[in-house]
Amino acid sequence: MGTPEPPLTSAAPAQPLHRAAALARSCHPGPVVAVTVIAALLATGAGLDGARRALLVAAVLTGQLSVGWCNDAFDAGRDAVAGRRGKPVADGSVGARTVWTAALTAALLCVPLSLACGPLAGTLHLAAVAAAWAYNLGVKATPLSWLPYATGFAVLPAMAVLTVPGGPPPPWWLPTAGALLGVAAHLGDVLPDIEDDLRAGVRGLPQRLGPTATAALLPVPLLAASATLALGPPGPPGPWGTTTLALALPTALTGLLLTPKWRKAPLAAAAIVATADVALLVVRGAGPG
Repeated sequence: MGTPEPPLTSAAPAQPLHRAAALARSCHPGPVVAVTVIAALLATGAGLDGARRALLVAAVLTGQLSVGWCNDAFDAGRDAVAGRRGKPVADGSVGARTVWTAALTAALLCVPLSLACGPLAGTLHLAAVAAAWAYNLGVKATPLSWLPYATGFAVLPAMAVLTVPGGPPPPWWLPTAGALLGVAAHLGDVLPDIEDDLRAGVRGLPQRLGPTATAALLPVPLLAASATLALGPPGPPGPWGTTTLALALPTALTGLLLTPKWRKAPLAAAAIVATADVALLVVRGAGPG
């Protein structure tokens, strides 16, 4: 007499759980977490109290979720043709309608959360989220593909300062450095996929430049951000600024020199400089001075 098979109903709970996990993966969790953590650090450095800090983090989180889900749902067909792994909508792990619903829900939640941070801070953040949606829906295939990234990264530190009740406006160097980091983030994000994008007909700025020129250009906005953050604020650059300036150029040059032996060397070098720049952005963004 054989062992009875388990009832079919025991497998039922796994399906919703599987879809929920696929939905979570489709939001681009890495960038979502990274940007939200940076927003939390900037909010803490700006001196926001617990409630306002929570509002800002929630606004940024919902905005990033909406952008990530929009990207995966809109690009599902292209991702499937390119055979890209880790794309739940493209591989059928979750339906496009479900992901679009999640994206729109997150975007709707983002509106009151952003405006609760203050009229100007909220409006700027919503403009940045709209720019990111525009990137997903077509701007990424134009020479202005860098602009939504620059806008979003410029708004992030400015938003933290503007959320402080009665505080002064952000100094010029804070959104400027953020915008430069945004351009670098765009170049670095697109660099590994340029060949696939060209085959799919996507011709943003990095695709038009090509992988070699993009890799060579990538350190430029990072070095400019380092210099802006270290030298823009009044007074000496301090230990963080001095260290970042001392390491940025040699690291970027090393990445370029190693390119013939290691194709991803410029991207790795850029990641090191970007990490130092983001740390300096958080330190320098601790106040509007």
